[in-house]
Amino acid sequence: MTQRRSASIVQSRVPVVRDSAPIRGSEYAVLMRRVRQAGLLDRRLRSYAWRSALTGAAFVGGWAALVAIGDSWWVLAVAVFLAAVFSQLAFLGHDAGHRQIFGKRHANYVYGLIAGNLATGLSIGWWTSNHNRHHAHPNTEGADPDVSGVLAHSGARAVAGKGLRRFIFRYQAWLFFPMLFLEAGSLHFSSVRAVVKWPLRHRFWEGALLAAHAAGYLATVLLVLSPAKALVFIALQQGLFGFYMGCTFAPNHKGMEVFPEGDNTDFLRRQVLSSRNVRGSFVTDTALGGLNYQIEHHLFPSMPRPNLRLAQPIVIEFCAARGIPYAETGLLTSYAQALTHLNAVGRQAR
Repeated sequence: MTQRRSASIVQSRVPVVRDSAPIRGSEYAVLMRRVRQAGLLDRRLRSYAWRSALTGAAFVGGWAALVAIGDSWWVLAVAVFLAAVFSQLAFLGHDAGHRQIFGKRHANYVYGLIAGNLATGLSIGWWTSNHNRHHAHPNTEGADPDVSGVLAHSGARAVAGKGLRRFIFRYQAWLFFPMLFLEAGSLHFSSVRAVVKWPLRHRFWEGALLAAHAAGYLATVLLVLSPAKALVFIALQQGLFGFYMGCTFAPNHKGMEVFPEGDNTDFLRRQVLSSRNVRGSFVTDTALGGLNYQIEHHLFPSMPRPNLRLAQPIVIEFCAARGIPYAETGLLTSYAQALTHLNAVGRQAR
């Protein structure tokens, strides 16, 4: 189901500048040269250093607060805080998985092991493999794992659903936000399954650090809290963690172009037409981990997060000059458009 105009289209925010030099290579190659010449693919180690330090301090502070407060219902405030901190750590793990932080693959992987496997209980090896398939074929049926899950993004898939899956497809717009509270559990399950069944390159370290996370998390909670409070704490912290992550991902592609299996749209248009940006500010950029610049991120996955907003005017100008729709909305509008699309698709399964 085509949704090219489901979001506000930005075509001329900046003046259109035509290429004056002879064009060599694909349109994407031309855009890549402009971005590279602007220095926007250079590492931003200082930015990631202070971001990592603040997030790490919040992580340690949250667990210290749990111990200090002790067996009290006030620890539920700590659960809410740690849900947000876990999400920020996951964003950093995401950046490491895309090699945005360091120039060398191994350094990014080690960082991802710490931020992902050890701190949040998510396998960086599984996530990188799964997420790279999404980046290669966004919103492409049969190729993008993100459109092959519990939701239907096209009428054809909605109609093909059977049993419980068809029921979910029918009411997916209504079920979407409630189901996000289960997202963290799904991520943990997928991580463990990948370590057990997938041929991960560093299976031992992936598994050992996931086990260390689970042991440390459960031991701390169960030693400090009574069983009832521990159960509520875990449910709230993990539920909000998953909800936060799901709300971050929701605006990015839902309601945008969905490509049929085998579609041969070129890389530039595939990435732009399937993605939606959310207008940025310091608060929005921080809360969404920079993923509100989804178009720029998909065009340049290894671009450091702080440079995405700087690349946006270049991309807007480039798309405007070639008549390529560039979608950008406010955050609440993005949710409305995503839910409208899911509802329209779901109706086809009723």
